[in-house]
Amino acid sequence: MNTRGLRSQLKDTVAVTGLCPQAGAYGVQDTLRKGFTSVKNELLPSHPLELSEKNFQLNQDKMNFATLRNIQGLHAPLKLQMEYRAARQIQRLPFLQSSNIALDTLRGSDEYIGFEDILNDPAQSEVMGEPHIMVEYKLGVL
Repeated sequence: MNTRGLRSQLKDTVAVTGLCPQAGAYGVQDTLRKGFTSVKNELLPSHPLELSEKNFQLNQDKMNFATLRNIQGLHAPLKLQMEYRAARQIQRLPFLQSSNIALDTLRGSDEYIGFEDILNDPAQSEVMGEPHIMVEYKLGVL
């Protein structure tokens, strides 16, 4: 067998892992960690207000922080942002849905019943994976 011919064939091969940014190590998407692919997620907004509605909470927070800074000074929004960040870090295990009740209480949205409160039931979630794999992935073992 001619090994020189094999070497020249190996040099001519090109890795194509960079062509698909969502692909995993073997060129296919990791459905367990990233969920199913959907063309709907990659589309541009179809209505001018759709982008505004997606960023409503972020815009509301920015406006509240600006008002708070003008009234009480720079320390008040910084303290509130630190509390938000600390409340966001409180999570359950990766395979369990977290209610984020501390964050809702800080924002004052715990007093209102909204669309997501009724139709966002974790028991009806489509994303459920193997608990051991999800914890290992979160800890960086896998």
